[in-house]
Amino acid sequence: MAPINSSKLSLQENDIHLWITQPQHIYQADLLTHYKSLLTATETQKQQRYRFEKDRHSALVTRAFVRDLLSHYADLSPADWCFEKGAYEKPEILNPPLPLRFNISHTNDMIICAVTLNDDIGCDVETITRNSDLLAIADSYFSASEAAELFRQPENQQSSCFFDYWTLKESYIKALGQGLAIPLADFSFHIGPADSTQHNGNIKLSFAPHRIDKPKNWRSWLFYPNNQHRIAISIKAESDNHARPYSIRYFESTPLVNTKELNCLCVGSSGPRAIQQPRTGQHQQDTHPTASP
Repeated sequence: MAPINSSKLSLQENDIHLWITQPQHIYQADLLTHYKSLLTATETQKQQRYRFEKDRHSALVTRAFVRDLLSHYADLSPADWCFEKGAYEKPEILNPPLPLRFNISHTNDMIICAVTLNDDIGCDVETITRNSDLLAIADSYFSASEAAELFRQPENQQSSCFFDYWTLKESYIKALGQGLAIPLADFSFHIGPADSTQHNGNIKLSFAPHRIDKPKNWRSWLFYPNNQHRIAISIKAESDNHARPYSIRYFESTPLVNTKELNCLCVGSSGPRAIQQPRTGQHQQDTHPTASP
């Protein structure tokens, strides 16, 4: 892991930067006070509406995290970024100094942000150990092909398979900024053998006949950072992007304190990490992947 110095990060046309922070490790009182000073009055009101302290803490760290990481790309202080929301509440930068696009997601003990230039991007992180009736959810909301693939899996792999599909579907609707206004059964992900133990870019997308969209304009990836979380990113270009040589870099941050670039997305555990294997395919180890179709 390499610390990031004060110089700005370069973001090229086909770059995606995936940022991670772990709010459970950030409890220094003076630092949290500094975070609060970055928020607008509206952001503070929203942050304080959460009922539980853990959720208020996560919301505070999230806002500081986004403001701080964006300042790695432009000569703008974390307090000076301004945001607006679209029709479906997706945040965008107001009057950006460069065409940055980003999306955030959070779950227990992990907050992520995906950053790129120009194109619509969505991300999702989920805690994969939570107890829910996953098969019933899939039967109600997944497309027929996704549900059939899930039900074909051995019982001990069904939970992992469910969160592969769920995070991908969330990343798609978040990239478009329309949320559940898009029926989840109207599009289907097809997950091929994984590229490595840490990520899978062998993913295709298809649409129901009545949904107007172009599969060739989309690329998606799954990431396996530890045994508790699953991450997905989806990005939409204006034209066929399946031949684009996307480069994905990973960063871990304590906002306003330090930022490290990660050689691989292995976070959130103490000591050696036991990687949960992707459910299909052969794996080969890599350390700083350039995603390929």
